[in-house]
Amino acid sequence: MSGDHPRDLGRPGGRAPRLPAVDLRTRATDLRELMDDPDCDPQALERTFRRFAVVNALVSGWRAVWRTHVVPALPPSGRGRVLDLGCGGGDLARALVRWAASDGLSIEVVGVDPDERAIASAARSTPRGVTFRQQSSADLVAAGERFDLVVSNHVLHHLDDEARAAFLADSAQLATGRSLHSDIRRSRQAYRAYALASPLVAVGTFVRVDGLRSIQRSFTVPELQEVLPRGWRAERAAPHRVLAVRDA
Repeated sequence: MSGDHPRDLGRPGGRAPRLPAVDLRTRATDLRELMDDPDCDPQALERTFRRFAVVNALVSGWRAVWRTHVVPALPPSGRGRVLDLGCGGGDLARALVRWAASDGLSIEVVGVDPDERAIASAARSTPRGVTFRQQSSADLVAAGERFDLVVSNHVLHHLDDEARAAFLADSAQLATGRSLHSDIRRSRQAYRAYALASPLVAVGTFVRVDGLRSIQRSFTVPELQEVLPRGWRAERAAPHRVLAVRDA
């Protein structure tokens, strides 16, 4: 990293750091993303949630995953209840409802996140069919809730071994059908591409720093398969994505 103070990177006019020399052969689990700091700049955090909606639309690959992994797992009626765990700013939940409508389907999406800052940001836009709640997966299990599908985006790389095992166990219990968790697939190509493109959308946000740290913390396909419980499978997806999938 350069000498920039992390708080300066989340403000308009903050200088983008020079790219450090990184070793991508193993996961950098010691790194922490700036937006995970409870004391981070709230205005920069809100801008980051909004900007990630743009970034995810460009690089997350969820439009293809909707066709290949979500639609085939919906009930035959074309109606379903979907849970978005760790929904952040809510962009995936809103996109799922929008894509369903365009395909003549009708789904209800519940987006949950234990971080009240994320839910406050997500709740600024709640289209018909979407509900946002400040809850954890454990809260939903305790309440006996069930969903046709359980999904998440960019959650797995945030979790340590114990938290990931609990998250996946809760996901399996909450889903009557498929559990589907998408994350970044760590590679030099992914890191280089994001490092070059992210400054175009990163001003005043944590998008660049946190995106690069996310890549360093993320899994390759074999790494993810190794830590997944029995009954789960890791799949490679484009662009630079890895999926954890379980069918009930």
